Amino acid sequence: MSGHELAMSLRAAYLSMHRQADRVLQPFGLTANQYVVLSVLDDEDGITQQLLVDRVNSDPNTIRPILVALEKKRFIRRKPHPTDRRARSVHITPTGRKAFAKMRNESEEFRTQLIGELPPQDVRSLINLLNQVTLNMQPGAQRVTTDSE
Repeated sequence: MSGHELAMSLRAAYLSMHRQADRVLQPFGLTANQYVVLSVLDDEDGITQQLLVDRVNSDPNTIRPILVALEKKRFIRRKPHPTDRRARSVHITPTGRKAFAKMRNESEEFRTQLIGELPPQDVRSLINLLNQVTLNMQPGAQRVTTDSE
């Protein structure tokens, strides 16, 4: 398998998943990207915007409009960081937490569909492999070779 085939397969899987997630979340007035931000904040409330960028594997220019939209919905609030004057911390509001819980519950079928008929060990292997692809794409990453090369 070539890197090109892997890239095209990853792209097709991601776009298919992202489009379906947007459809599932549309009745809530949210996008998949906004949901991901709420998901991270549900787990790590009060993290800095920079750490949030890292957690969602994005960049500041992409995160900023997502945060603005979530603030308008009163799902999050940003405050000056208590110890770093240059940073801002991002907090999920009670309204945001309640909305996220409802969205998470009502989108469970989507996550079940994502896994499909894959056995649990294959799901774990796929997650590990995707994490390795992410690591491989980091600047300065060392190429991992396999016995088949």
